[in-house]
Amino acid sequence: MMQKIKIDNIEVGEACKPFIVAELSGNHQQDYALAEKMIEAAAAANVHAIKLQTYTPETMTMDLQSEDFMVNDEHSLWQGENLYGLYGKASTPWEWHKKLFDKAKSLGLIAFSSPFDTSAVDFLETLDVPCYKIASFENNDLPLIKKVAQTGKPIIISTGMASQEEIVELMTTIHGTGNKQIILLKCTSNYPADASDSNLTTIAHMKETFQCPVGLSDHSNGITVSLASVALGACLIEKHFVLDREAGGIDAEFSLEVDELSDLVIESDRIYAALGHVQYGGSGNEQKSKKYRRSIYCSQAIAKGDVLTEDNIRVIRPGFGLAPKYFETILGKVAIEDVKPGTALHWGLIE
Repeated sequence: MMQKIKIDNIEVGEACKPFIVAELSGNHQQDYALAEKMIEAAAAANVHAIKLQTYTPETMTMDLQSEDFMVNDEHSLWQGENLYGLYGKASTPWEWHKKLFDKAKSLGLIAFSSPFDTSAVDFLETLDVPCYKIASFENNDLPLIKKVAQTGKPIIISTGMASQEEIVELMTTIHGTGNKQIILLKCTSNYPADASDSNLTTIAHMKETFQCPVGLSDHSNGITVSLASVALGACLIEKHFVLDREAGGIDAEFSLEVDELSDLVIESDRIYAALGHVQYGGSGNEQKSKKYRRSIYCSQAIAKGDVLTEDNIRVIRPGFGLAPKYFETILGKVAIEDVKPGTALHWGLIE
């Protein structure tokens, strides 16, 4: 299986810097000018990509008021909302897509989207998106996944509530089209998600089990969970963002503000750099510090013929003398010349 996937001109996966995706979602509040400002802010934060969501209320659900079509969860940000109305508020108008994609590209960002039905895939193909994202609630929609896979483009999939068996099903569906370009995202589908529900150790298990790059779609508050995932091998981080949480937005409560988004980019790069590779004996930059390790020095004046004892030699810093492991070996040996205090001992001074 592929451990690196190329998205546009950037490699994502094993031994690659974390790929940071800023999710626009519905935080634009149906204001095109705000959507453009958000893209500008994401570019200033140095993320790699901006992601939209491509749907309409009609492609998501039915305009019904019955209990099935209401959000009925006291812990939900959207408690009491009608699904059709909620998706109407959160959707990104399709006529915005090309302009927003062009804006993002002009700022050096990769731009793509999550399609929520097959008509959205057809539409996004007309815009020549470089890859696709499947949202966690759509990862059981195998007809949609097959349609996306048939484009031959990389597919990023939030695993959300999917079981291992369901992930196998979606992987099999994609592979059946000949497409092997898959990035799975560990995802906790609560909004906001509690850090204790993140179960980030699953990332390594997913990489081993499914033999593909694995990242994180993070709906927790702040950047702690995202940064921890990088240390555990996540190659891609997706986070919702907003210019100002206090100004509102459908996802504002669990979205990053721009300074936090910038911190995510900076700190994830630092963590990636810190992971490095298996290394013993000190890095290249540490070699010059070896002189400050301990070694054996003459601590009192020693005359030629004197015996070396604990009274006239010591293990101290710096490290220009014999290694401390020889201390007991040279006790009782005889000096073959006069030795001044502060002299680094070496074999040429000892009988």
